[in-house]
Amino acid sequence: MSKIALNQGIRLSLMIVTLGITSGIHAVADAQQASPIFGDITIKRQFSPDPLTIRGMSGGSVPGSKVAGRSKTPTGPCTGFVDETPGHTLKLTSGFDYLKLVVQSPQDTTMIVKGPGGTWCNDDYEGKNPGIVGEWLPGNYQIWLGSYEKDKYFPYTLQITQVK
Repeated sequence: MSKIALNQGIRLSLMIVTLGITSGIHAVADAQQASPIFGDITIKRQFSPDPLTIRGMSGGSVPGSKVAGRSKTPTGPCTGFVDETPGHTLKLTSGFDYLKLVVQSPQDTTMIVKGPGGTWCNDDYEGKNPGIVGEWLPGNYQIWLGSYEKDKYFPYTLQITQVK
């Protein structure tokens, strides 16, 4: 078995286990007790706990610029490699005057967010970790976390906060 096939098999196995774990999770942040892995999140103003922490694995084989449809946005470059499907869907039931998404990872990661009003990318918001901050409209947002090397996957935590 080739190294690529082995990596894809490991990734597929991790995704199957993750999907099994998350298939029954629909987290409403103000009633949430556990953090989902690769899950969907629904939040409203004054959500709790704040920050909300979600775990996942960055990386994939699709260039970030292809998913974003551009090489750069006002919030940063659309770089790295991601999966075709987003790692998370964030549903905002109301608008936020201020909301911050920040990633913590032992490796250099990238972020792409698509939702109402456009697409935003970032790299190196805090050190080598991406983040996107600003005013957010209500609606559904797709979130991809990428790695700089194709088919390399790294653990991360995504923190969502409304605290400045």
